[in-house]
Amino acid sequence: MADKLLSVNDINVYYGAIHAIKGISFEVYNGEIVTLIGANGAGKSTSLNTISGLLRSKTGSIEFEGRDISRIPAHKLVKMGLSQVPEGRRVFLQMTVQENLEMGAYTAPAGSVSSSLDKVYELFPRLKERYKQIAGTLSGGEQQMLAMGRALMSQPKLMMLDEPSMGLAPILVEQIFDIIRNLHAAGTTILLVEQNARMALSVADRAYVLETGKISLSGDAKDLLHDDSVRKAYLGE
Repeated sequence: MADKLLSVNDINVYYGAIHAIKGISFEVYNGEIVTLIGANGAGKSTSLNTISGLLRSKTGSIEFEGRDISRIPAHKLVKMGLSQVPEGRRVFLQMTVQENLEMGAYTAPAGSVSSSLDKVYELFPRLKERYKQIAGTLSGGEQQMLAMGRALMSQPKLMMLDEPSMGLAPILVEQIFDIIRNLHAAGTTILLVEQNARMALSVADRAYVLETGKISLSGDAKDLLHDDSVRKAYLGE
């Protein structure tokens, strides 16, 4: 069994009086793609934002490489090896492609930036072609690639992707998921939040189904892809 990289234990998260996350627990092991699927408002993005330190749980713990990170600030988590590609991409629109990528390396040793850029440009040749271009002029798919490349610049041990297919044309969705497969093949451990359940389950090793802040189902991703209840609720069958 691979080493456990992330362990989420009985977290409860509130937005004011709204109980958004209700005692969920799950794990990610080194080398896996684990996906969280569910409808809008199920708690998928809230879960990622809690793991990355942007929100706080009232209970439980979040352990990364065996260390409780529940109260560690978000910027320190990046240095520990945890990076998040946020929903909506959130690139720096007035900066160039390369400046955006360099911002992703602010916690990395100065001597590693050049080699990290080379790796990102190898993975995303379109970004290399546009390295001087202002990020705000890129297409939605190119901005998603840039957000993923920026996260890679910190040399993460765990990359969390929040709705990477959102707002993209079907052909671009295929490209983004091909990139996710390539990242995984290169050894990146990934926690994926995605509303496109079919695509998410097709690339993941394991999956958790969230419904109104609770985990209603979990298991091997390929098994869930053929589960009747999942197919009816999330695959339109």
